[in-house]
Amino acid sequence: GDQPCGQQNRLEARHVDPRQERRKAPEDQGHQQPENEAAQGGPDDPANAAAAAHQPSSSVSEPGLERVAEAAPDTLRIYQLYVRHGAEWVDEQVKRAIDNGYCAFAITVDVQWFSRRERDIAKRWKRKSRLRSGDWEHQSSFCWDDVKRFKDTHDIPLILKGIQTAEDADLACQHGANWVYVSNHGGRQIDHGQGALEFLPECVAAVDGRAQILFDSGVMRGTDIVKAIGLGADLVGIGRLACLGLAAAGAEGLVRTLELLEDEVKRTLGLMGVRHWEEIEASQFCPGQPTAEPHVFSAFPLLKMPFDGDAP
Repeated sequence: GDQPCGQQNRLEARHVDPRQERRKAPEDQGHQQPENEAAQGGPDDPANAAAAAHQPSSSVSEPGLERVAEAAPDTLRIYQLYVRHGAEWVDEQVKRAIDNGYCAFAITVDVQWFSRRERDIAKRWKRKSRLRSGDWEHQSSFCWDDVKRFKDTHDIPLILKGIQTAEDADLACQHGANWVYVSNHGGRQIDHGQGALEFLPECVAAVDGRAQILFDSGVMRGTDIVKAIGLGADLVGIGRLACLGLAAAGAEGLVRTLELLEDEVKRTLGLMGVRHWEEIEASQFCPGQPTAEPHVFSAFPLLKMPFDGDAP
């Protein structure tokens, strides 16, 4: 009971509503929002950008769940919590989410310790949310008894985000999680861990239809979405990619990002000879060796390619 949760180490490809508790036949954009440096209410305001896609909002992101709900009242919204205080505080956050029309509530279970993010250290940068956050003891001590208490107390679908093993996926289902969120936090929490796509199949097998499965971590191309759906995910989330679109051109940049993903998904399915999502299955995928050294933008090998005239 007191074992910490998750300790073992959209563009929507199909529409699945997190309010539903069982898997359906056959995309979230990422769990992180950029800091609110844009003028509030303008086209680059993160709250307005939320209207461009189904929208998980994190408790460590700007501009806050109320403003996101106000800006995108008709968007499917999920609230993701980092546990910074005790049970009464958690209850208050759940009430805020329900009062503002969020359809599901996610609890982060892969940040018992905050990772050593050396790029941030080198730049002497710390997010505003960490400067104002509460005691990390509550996050590190969050356990399966707390999951049971949540289910006994609140009438909103529960998502556990950061599941990385079959054992934890099974425990999540045993404790009533409606969604198992398979994620390695974009590879930012623990070095030398598996890629999320590597442990997705074992989590899918452990869930065995008892909950639905959301997946993220490193999704940058439409082919990544197809692979995740094919290996058993119901929803696929994007994070950094959404922020790149916002940084490039605000809400319009995010919309264009989703359009490009949609185009890539359609082309991938067509080239696979697939007519419907129901025709995708795990046997169509196999492990492969990387063709380039992985880095932040390795999914975009042409970024630094010169384009002069009519060069081929």
